[in-house]
Amino acid sequence: MVSAFVPVGLAGCVSGPQQPFEARTPVHQNAAFLSMYDERPDERHPLPATDIDEVDTRFLRQEVDYRTPERPGTIVVDTSARYLYLVRENGRAIRYGIGVGKQGMSWRGRATVARKAEWPRWTPTAAMIAREPERNARWAGGMAGGIENPLGARALYLYQGSQDTLYRIHGTSEPWSIGKAVSSGCIRLFNQDIIDLHSRVPTGTPVVVLNRNPIGEPQIDETDAPLPPDDI
Repeated sequence: MVSAFVPVGLAGCVSGPQQPFEARTPVHQNAAFLSMYDERPDERHPLPATDIDEVDTRFLRQEVDYRTPERPGTIVVDTSARYLYLVRENGRAIRYGIGVGKQGMSWRGRATVARKAEWPRWTPTAAMIAREPERNARWAGGMAGGIENPLGARALYLYQGSQDTLYRIHGTSEPWSIGKAVSSGCIRLFNQDIIDLHSRVPTGTPVVVLNRNPIGEPQIDETDAPLPPDDI
C-alpha cells in the first residue's frame, strides 16, 4: 500500500538553471529510437534531436509488461529504479527513463496532475534565491520557457487536493542525467518523452510515487510556499 503523499523540503522542485543543451548527431543504430528522439522543429522553441548514443536502451521510451493493481491511465513513478510508467490495459505500460533529483528522492505517495504547461515558466522561490543569490537572483522575475529553462519542454504539476505539493514531472536540458540521481529537481524526462507523456495524460490523472528510500519527514519551509500558478 502506498502511503499518503509525503513532500519533503521541495524548494520549487528545480534549484536553478541547467547547463545549455548542446546537441550532437545521434549515432544510435535503432531507427525507431532515433525517430522517437529526433528533432522537433514544429515546437514553439524548435527542439534539437537528443543524442541517445550513450544512453542505456532500458531508459528509452518503450511499451513493456507491467503488472500493477493501479488502473490504466495512472502514472507510476519508481524513483529507485529510475522509471516512470503510464499504465495501460492488459498488464502493459509505457515506460520512460527518468532522472531523479534530491527532492524527488525525498518523498513517496499519491497525488494528481492538477495542471499542465507547455514550455513552462520557471521562477525560483525566495529561499532558493537566498541560498544561491548569484545563480538565482537574476531570475526572481521568472525565466521564460525555452531550451535552457530547467523545466524543459513540458511540466506536470502535482497537487494533493487543492494543495500544490511543489513536485513536478518535467523535461530537461540535460539529457545525460536520465537514468541517474542528480543534485537537484524532482522527476525529469527527455524533452521528447515529456512531450509524449504530456500529450497522453489529462489533468486529473492520478500519480503514484514508489520510493524505497525516502529521506526524512516533511520539512517544508514557509518561504518555499507555492507561487502563483503562472510563475512556477
